[in-house]
Amino acid sequence: MHFLILVNLCNILLGSDAIKNGDDEFVRFNYEAATSLYESILKASPNNPEVLWRLSRVYICMGDIQESQEQREVMYRKAVEYARLCVAADENNANGHAWLGASLGSVAMFEGSRSKVKLCNEIKSALDRAIVLDPNNDIAYTILGSFYRALGNISWLERQLASVFIGTLPPGGRLEAEKALKKAIAIAPSVLRHHYELGMVYYDDGKKDEAKKTFEYALTLPITLTSDYHRIGRIKKKLAQLNGETK
Repeated sequence: MHFLILVNLCNILLGSDAIKNGDDEFVRFNYEAATSLYESILKASPNNPEVLWRLSRVYICMGDIQESQEQREVMYRKAVEYARLCVAADENNANGHAWLGASLGSVAMFEGSRSKVKLCNEIKSALDRAIVLDPNNDIAYTILGSFYRALGNISWLERQLASVFIGTLPPGGRLEAEKALKKAIAIAPSVLRHHYELGMVYYDDGKKDEAKKTFEYALTLPITLTSDYHRIGRIKKKLAQLNGETK
């Protein structure tokens, strides 16, 4: 019995070190190295929710920077798989639900209309659950903001047609997107993605001054994800349009 307790304690300590090492590689943008470290823990602890949500996160980040749409889809679906395993292992893990919402949102672009509607409701449910479990989960709020922004770009007619032929979409739009993204920013003010998405909400809504101000501030923030480089490129293009330099 004492031997088993000692073995379990060693596994926990080794797992903690490996998670930290994986996190260190993640913040250095070494996503493949982080993945290898996280996956190594699963051999001894296959239902470790802290590892599972991190794997979902890293697969999304790898998917975001793939040139091939086929490779993106593979990565995003793997992210969904790990997020589902996380919430199955621990239904009360807020990060598991947050990254489930994020990964389902990434997969949605590869689905047909009927599946998209079904995913919309599951995404909303996952993000709502994450926020109930952790009201300070900025990831849940930023993904919720992106979710509402997408809904805000759907016309009333498209919503009516969807409800008749493929299913009812959740309510919400740009106002809810703005509120969610401002909440994400209040929680984690230095995350570039939060400000980029808020700027896009203003841009979509024709609020040029607010969009310009938000985009300009976003450019002063540190890069914390490889995909931030792509966001910076898009921000510069939007600013050029707002300044009348391009069409």
